[in-house]
Amino acid sequence: MLSGTKLSHLQASDISLRQLAHVGDAVFHLFVREKEVLRASSAKEMHKRTAGVVSYKGQAKALHLLTDALNDQEKDLVRRARNMKPAAYRRSEQALYRKATAFEALLGYLYLTDTTRLNHLLNLMNEPQIGKNGEDGEKRDDGEGNGEDAG
Repeated sequence: MLSGTKLSHLQASDISLRQLAHVGDAVFHLFVREKEVLRASSAKEMHKRTAGVVSYKGQAKALHLLTDALNDQEKDLVRRARNMKPAAYRRSEQALYRKATAFEALLGYLYLTDTTRLNHLLNLMNEPQIGKNGEDGEKRDDGEGNGEDAG
């Protein structure tokens, strides 16, 4: 934590999932902007480059990328956050909003309890997705359904 205070897992479990998601949203925004600050030439460019990543769709995608790397406790937290009643009823793309909230809650929880694990997971998002639908992350289909290159 920026304040230097680290919470125990028990203390963090007393914080509501919505509060964890609120903290996690800020953590993810800062993480993405911190990566872009040296690449972007202006604040406007930085905003353009980061807006899609920090959107609910970007956060849902990030959760998908990290799912295999989560331990059982993290998966349980994600499941509970994904299944909580939405703050606002959004009929369209509700599943994506729920995944984004679950991602935010996970980041908030880890930010408060284990920044080493948080950094590990966030840095996994920067790695190529080897083994996910093919060697370089591209989906391949040879017509046989086994994901191999046809050529």
